[in-house]
Amino acid sequence: MPPRLAAISGKLKGAIFAINEETLVIGRETAADLCIADASVSRRHSKIERKEEGFVITDLESLNGTFINDVPVKTRLLEHGDRVRIGDSQFLFLMHEGEATAKSSEVKLDEAHVVSGSTVQIRFDDAVYLMARDLSVLMKVSTTINSIRGLDDLLERLLELLFEVVPAERGAILLTNDGSFETSLVFGLDRAHGKDQAVNVSMTIVQQVLRDGVALLASDTAVEPTLATESLIAARAHSVMCVPLIMFGRKLGVLYLDTTRARDQFNRDHLQLVAAIAGIAAVAIENARHFEWLQTENERLLADVNIEHNMIGEGAAMQRVYHFISKVAPKDSTVLITGESGTGKELAARAIHRNSKRAQKPFMAVNCAALTESLLESELFGHEKGSFTGAFAQKKGRLEVADGGTVFLDEIAELSAPLQVKLLRVLQEREFERVGGTVTIKVDLRLIAATNKNLEEAIEAGEFRQDLYYRLNVVSLEMPPLRERREDIMLLANYFADKYGARCNRRLQGFSAEARACLTAYDWPGNVRELENAIERAVVLGATDLILPEDLPESLLERATTPAPPQSGIGYHEAVVQAKKQIILNAMDQKGNFTDAAKHLGVHPNYLHRLVRNLNLRDRLKK
Repeated sequence: MPPRLAAISGKLKGAIFAINEETLVIGRETAADLCIADASVSRRHSKIERKEEGFVITDLESLNGTFINDVPVKTRLLEHGDRVRIGDSQFLFLMHEGEATAKSSEVKLDEAHVVSGSTVQIRFDDAVYLMARDLSVLMKVSTTINSIRGLDDLLERLLELLFEVVPAERGAILLTNDGSFETSLVFGLDRAHGKDQAVNVSMTIVQQVLRDGVALLASDTAVEPTLATESLIAARAHSVMCVPLIMFGRKLGVLYLDTTRARDQFNRDHLQLVAAIAGIAAVAIENARHFEWLQTENERLLADVNIEHNMIGEGAAMQRVYHFISKVAPKDSTVLITGESGTGKELAARAIHRNSKRAQKPFMAVNCAALTESLLESELFGHEKGSFTGAFAQKKGRLEVADGGTVFLDEIAELSAPLQVKLLRVLQEREFERVGGTVTIKVDLRLIAATNKNLEEAIEAGEFRQDLYYRLNVVSLEMPPLRERREDIMLLANYFADKYGARCNRRLQGFSAEARACLTAYDWPGNVRELENAIERAVVLGATDLILPEDLPESLLERATTPAPPQSGIGYHEAVVQAKKQIILNAMDQKGNFTDAAKHLGVHPNYLHRLVRNLNLRDRLKK
């Protein structure tokens, strides 16, 4: 029987995967040999290879790492029974027949402290008696509430259990937000009428119990002048009990019980029992709240993962972009996308369209900087026959063709003033006329605009209308530059290498260590577009199975010096960079200014400025 991976937890639990090939790639992408549809798993997470010494697992620079028996590894020889953890999934590596036990049991350290009874002080003899008397009640409460995950269901069942052991007519549970007196959740229940009857709660008592962290029992509110509040009088409460919910010294809220019947007056035993139940309930309530938060967070993350897009990136910056798209795509709001050139603004716009209810309708992209004002007006709004020289027939504009869909206006800052006025009307009324026409055309469309300029500065300079800016900037997204998401550089580089390697019929094994250092150290002023061009150049000019530093553009090597191999003392590219630096410094020392130094070197002054910037020589030239 071939070696195999047996899933023991996670989404694939119970499945067994045989390792029949020389290499088994594990990841989130559908092309992986073992695909795990989990947000915590990278697209290409790790791989298992058959080698002479056995099967070796290698982490493919994943975001969350690969663990063997709970120890993070880069490369490791697998043995029978090893427990492999990838994201939220765990597998047992099996080499031969028979059950295998993991070499190391999963160990979880619990640093929780024992909750001390700060609400009620009980002598040891009393405590022993209380435990014997109420043990069955506490066991029932603990077993019942710890089996409920939904917070509302838990609170309702807790009050029902309290009604079984305490003669209360009404009960309420008030949960706070980080100990604040402003409650974030209130749940009330009436013994006779259930949830249909309102429950009056004295905020004076609640605030006192929350502030002091000590339970309060008023057996007869009539003889307690300090408790004769309007709410108690209105509720005709005869006996009131309020107990804090405390876990690890943190106040989660209070349990509040009252009754109007004098014969059912609360006593010390009731208070002791409810205080004990509150200690148990606090943990269950906090767990339920945390579980609901995890469910909400999981749904949010799954929504981010499941959106359709052509963007590449797994870092925090791109996760924020995916989250924004998942939130804004289902709505019809106008979106303004900002960011440097080459950051993928059009890809984000297309992703918003693809995940919207307009996905089956047209997506029209118009570059406002690519056409003259007259041509752009005709392209957007269309024209009537004979409206100008060369208008031999009626033409529908992009806005009209995109009816029901989405229009993406790139470089919106380049619109002329007259076109800004016409576009403002489209945004306000969703109507326009063709060039040379008189018929008003109404359209149903969503507009997405993009720019790499600061529109607020353009408004101050009088180049852009303020009212149009407010209409465009309903919700805005700033695409992160590549230098702020360096963890995605090699992910993008590998994608482009595969893409252009297939076009050029070259089988590439990846990047050399020196080339990787160059790529990750460079600031990429042209962002993803510059990276794509650099990789395409490297694929076309390269001659080996690996992409080497000499295959990359010279400007990139000037800015990102590669590390020298240990055995050679200094690397070729580093030596070239050092020589360039020395030549420039010598020329500047001799001539004293950029213009004369550039003339001496036989280069244009602008090129010399770029070399100084790329080689980080500004500080040295100031000395």
